[in-house]
Amino acid sequence: MFARLAAGLALLLIGAAPAARPAADARAWLAACRGKDGWSDPAPPVRLFANVADVGSCGITALLIAGPQGHVLIDGATAEAAPAIARNIQRLGYRLRDVRLILNSHEHLDHAGGLALLQRLTGARVPARAEARRALETGQTEPDDPQHGLLAPFAGVRVDRLVRDGEVLRVGPIALTALATPGHTRGGTSWSWRRCAGRDCRTIVYADSLSAVSAEGYRFSDHPALVATFRASFAKVAALRCDMLFTPHPSASAFAERLAGTRPLADPAACQHYAQAAAARLDARLAQETGA
Repeated sequence: MFARLAAGLALLLIGAAPAARPAADARAWLAACRGKDGWSDPAPPVRLFANVADVGSCGITALLIAGPQGHVLIDGATAEAAPAIARNIQRLGYRLRDVRLILNSHEHLDHAGGLALLQRLTGARVPARAEARRALETGQTEPDDPQHGLLAPFAGVRVDRLVRDGEVLRVGPIALTALATPGHTRGGTSWSWRRCAGRDCRTIVYADSLSAVSAEGYRFSDHPALVATFRASFAKVAALRCDMLFTPHPSASAFAERLAGTRPLADPAACQHYAQAAAARLDARLAQETGA
């Protein structure tokens, strides 16, 4: 397997520096996470494109976007995984205090549980959409969350400012657009930005979870407004310019296969396929609930 990786990884993991590093990063990640996808299973950092790296766990993505005037971290996994995320940032040669912003995809334990510790370690600001604020600060899911009662609470994080749909957040040359994609949670947020490795420029999307999952007994067919919200988010993500897709759960965007070279790391149709797959799963869930 690894003999095949060596030939393909240098071509797929373009733009990282130094040039020989990505193949080694990918091999290390695949070896560490073989047979593991737990939210807190430790994984080594892996450089992806230009100055973008995954510093999360085997089962949860946390993206670091490094820049000359400070860095941006998207998602913090669980509280148990947060120390390893901090170490991964340092393993890449960056200082924790240079992380200026910590962003979030949605207000659930597996993606927001580590935010409070990472905020303390870095001193970074945590912006969020208004719809996510209360859950992020209390660590409690909202009563209308389909997974309410299923997920454990987490340590709340201080939200420093509110972000509007379509607003651009900047840290030096890094400019990320907040995209409201509710459904999985009311505060679900995807993020889009443009990065270049030399003359090779890509629009990167960190698309929030679009999965219709719930606590036992919840019926999406009883909540037509939420179903309509999901469908609007599917359409929004499908229409995005999306050269390179990453998702809060690595498996949702075939992260391991892309590192292994069996699927392309960059795929302009990835966001469309991601949204279509989510829509198909919702349709199947609704059909199951109604007996269609």
